[in-house]
Amino acid sequence: MKDLARLALDTAVQRGAEYADARLVRYRNQNIGTEDRRVSALADTEDVGLGVRVIVSGAWGFSGTCDLTREGVQACAAEAVAIAKASATVGGKEVQLVPEPRATMRFATPYQVDPFTVPIEDKVGLLLEINDRLLANSGVKKAHGHMTLRRADRTLLNSDGSDLESEVVTTGVSYRATAVGEGDARSRSYEPPSRTKGYENINRDDLLANTERVAEQAVEHLKAAECPAIVTDLVLDPLHLALTIHESVGHATELDRVLGMEESLAGRSFAVPSYLGNLKYGSGLVTFKADNTLPHGLATHGFDDDGVAGQSWHIVEDGLFVGYGTSREVAGEVGLTRSTGTCRADHWGSIPIVRIPNLLLMPGKTPLTPEEIMADTKHGIYIEGMGSFSIDQMRCNFQFGGDAFWEIRDGRRVRMLKNVTYQSMTTEFWGSVDAVADERFWVPNGVLNCGKGDPMQVSQMTHGAPTIRVRNVKVGAAAEVMRQSGAGSEV
Repeated sequence: MKDLARLALDTAVQRGAEYADARLVRYRNQNIGTEDRRVSALADTEDVGLGVRVIVSGAWGFSGTCDLTREGVQACAAEAVAIAKASATVGGKEVQLVPEPRATMRFATPYQVDPFTVPIEDKVGLLLEINDRLLANSGVKKAHGHMTLRRADRTLLNSDGSDLESEVVTTGVSYRATAVGEGDARSRSYEPPSRTKGYENINRDDLLANTERVAEQAVEHLKAAECPAIVTDLVLDPLHLALTIHESVGHATELDRVLGMEESLAGRSFAVPSYLGNLKYGSGLVTFKADNTLPHGLATHGFDDDGVAGQSWHIVEDGLFVGYGTSREVAGEVGLTRSTGTCRADHWGSIPIVRIPNLLLMPGKTPLTPEEIMADTKHGIYIEGMGSFSIDQMRCNFQFGGDAFWEIRDGRRVRMLKNVTYQSMTTEFWGSVDAVADERFWVPNGVLNCGKGDPMQVSQMTHGAPTIRVRNVKVGAAAEVMRQSGAGSEV
C-alpha cells in the first residue's frame, strides 16, 4: 500500500508540484446504540482511500480517491495538480509553509485489548444490561446507551522526504436515563472519558456501578427546583469543563480561524495576534497547555497531517495568552519557525485544516480537593457533565448548560436544580477563577464530535481539567426569559 502513496507523490512532483503529500488511510468504525431493551443502531464500517495535497505556484490543490489501482492513484495526483494550477490563476496570497525536517516515524496507540476482537454480542449485551438497570427505577421511562470504537491506520509521505505511519485506536461509551412525569421529562447521563485506548477503556464494573445513581438523579432532576436568575459562584467538575474549554479556548485559539481563513460554525475569534503576550485570558491560577503527546489523548496521533510530530506548548500561562494551534501554512503569520502540529483531516477525502489539540486546564499547584472548594463556597451552584452551549461569532460571549446541577449553601450541596445555564464573556469568566483543585483530581475528558469547516469535518481531542470555582457568574437568565414568555425549557 505504501507503494501507492509513493506513486501518488512521484506523479504529483513530475506534474509540477512544488510541494506534495500523499496520505493513505484505512478506517474501521463500530457504532452501537441501544434504546430501552432493543438495539437501535449497529454499524460496522471499513473505508480506505488516498488524499493527495499539492502546492503549485503558491496555491493549494487537493484530490482524494478510493480507486487504489495504479491508474486511479495517478489520476488523483494529476487532478490535485490541475486544481492547484487553476487556483493559482485566481491570485491572492501565496501559500508558504514553515520548514519541517524530514522524519521517519512509526506511532501506535498503546492498548491491551483490540476492541474489534471483542464479540459484538458482548458489547450489545453490556449496553442492554445497563439499560435494564436504568429502567429498574420506576421513574425512568427511557434508557439509551452508545458505544464508539474507532481505528485509523495512516501512511503519510511528503516531498520533504518524510515517511510516517500511525495506528490510532479510540474507544468510548455513554448512557442516559430519562424520567417522565408531571408534564415534564428530564435526563441524567454518564459518559466516562473517551480515550485512545483499547477495549480496556470500557470499564464494565464502573459502568454498571453508576446505573442506580444515574437513574435516581434523573428522577430527582424531574422534581428539582427551578434555577433563579442570580449572580453566584460556580463549582464546575472536570467532565463539565471539557465543553467550556473546547468552545471558549480551543476554537478561539485556532490560528486559521483567527486569521479569517475558516469562518464556518461561529468561526472568528477575539484572540488576535496583537494580544499574544499582552492579554490576560484568565486569572493567575489558569494555565492551558496544549499537549499532543498526552498518553491516550484523543488528539495523540504521533504526527499531524502536515507531517509535524506531536508537541506540547502553552496556550495560556498563569493567565497570560501566549500561543495558538497552527499548521505549517499559518505558523509563520505569528513569527513561528515551526508549526505546533495541529493540522488534521477527518478523512482521506478531506483536506487538512487546523484542529484543536489536546487542550488541558492544568491542575492547581497547591494541595486542594473538590470537597475543600465546596466547603469554602457559601452560596453557589455545582455543575456536573456537559450540556447545551451557545457562543458568539468572536468566541467571546457565551452560555453553557450542563447535565446535573445542585445548589450550594454554606459549603454543602442542599438540593438539585433544573434549567441552569450560565452566561459570561470568555476572559471575564476565566479571569474569575479563584480555586483550582490539584493534580490528584485532574481528569482527561474529551470530545469525539468536534465540527469545523465547510464542508464540515469531525475531529476528536482531549480536554483535561480538575474541579474549579468561578466567582460571580450570571446564571438562570435564559430560563427566566422562557418563564416570563410562558414557554417551557429544558437544558
